[in-house]
Amino acid sequence: MAVMSPRKAAAQRDGQSLHDLLIETAEKMIATHGTTGLTVRAIARAAGVADGVLYNHFSDKEELLARALLEHVRTTEAELGELPVAGEGTLDGNLRRHLEFGLALHRVIIPAFGGLVGRPSVLARFAEISERSGYWRDRLVAYLREERALGRLAPESEVDAAAAVLVGFCHESVMGAVFPHTGPLDPPSPESVVKTVLHGIAP
Repeated sequence: MAVMSPRKAAAQRDGQSLHDLLIETAEKMIATHGTTGLTVRAIARAAGVADGVLYNHFSDKEELLARALLEHVRTTEAELGELPVAGEGTLDGNLRRHLEFGLALHRVIIPAFGGLVGRPSVLARFAEISERSGYWRDRLVAYLREERALGRLAPESEVDAAAAVLVGFCHESVMGAVFPHTGPLDPPSPESVVKTVLHGIAP
């Protein structure tokens, strides 16, 4: 008869499946130590189960890592609070809030994704299982479209292009901190970026 580990027994008593326990353990390891060098064996040991248990709950090791990464993104977004509602507040203040959210999100997730650059199969699996509707960029585009529909933005506004500028600023700001040789020497302020998006640069 197989002997159940104390951790597994405790998890089952608490109503948590071993599948969820492994994802939770991996997500906590990503949050604490990042993804560089993260292995399934290390996750199994931290969860208190045998390495082979993984394959009873996931199709392969890439799926476990991808689901843990997705949980890391979701947890981070939940901790960052709510985003503005179209039609409320000011456009300037709302876009600043979006940038604040985006910058904080990128500071957490870019290092995690960066640690997996050499493991494209994990990133590909992440793309397969993630829900695009939940991405911050897509929520930003949806917000801008709603503001345009309400008449608070010009009817001809290119909201996808505006979102690309805001998201690009977050990428550049955080990438410059993670990889100093790639960042601008004197990055613009979020306020100036929002002003440029709203008012443009033409005379």
